[in-house]
Amino acid sequence: MHIGTGILLISQPLLEDENFEQSVIFVTEYNDHGAIGFVINQPFARPLNALVEFKDALPFPLYDGGPVEQEHLFFIHRRPDLITGGTLAFDNIYVGGNFKQAVQHINQKNLLTNDIKIFVGYCGWDAGQLEAEIAEGSWLVVDANHTTIFSTDTNLLWKQLHEANS
Repeated sequence: MHIGTGILLISQPLLEDENFEQSVIFVTEYNDHGAIGFVINQPFARPLNALVEFKDALPFPLYDGGPVEQEHLFFIHRRPDLITGGTLAFDNIYVGGNFKQAVQHINQKNLLTNDIKIFVGYCGWDAGQLEAEIAEGSWLVVDANHTTIFSTDTNLLWKQLHEANS
């Protein structure tokens, strides 16, 4: 089992944390200090344009990225040609960058849901914490791919991955 940047964590029924019930998390950073990732299959209750600051934006979907820093937006994308300043996370998938550019390209319909995912909050683990949770059976680890990460069929994603990898 490989644990690192570019994996998916599929929550297991054993995990007794309602924040992560039937969650699929894309790990975007993994190092000696711990791990960071985003829940990619839990839609947020409101779209981007429901947030006051982005009231003039298109109604682009947001995702509940995790319980940490839920007052901030984070994003992953695969369009460094349109969004500058991102950090390569895995296989041409970038974390962050110039959010103003991202919103502009969303509004111009140059960025679609298969190019970018915007999250409210993120998931974080201290050093050794994720490994302990995996060892106790809370998470199933699988390799990530573009199709899964940018899937818009979020209702079935956990079930499909859980059945295919259990």
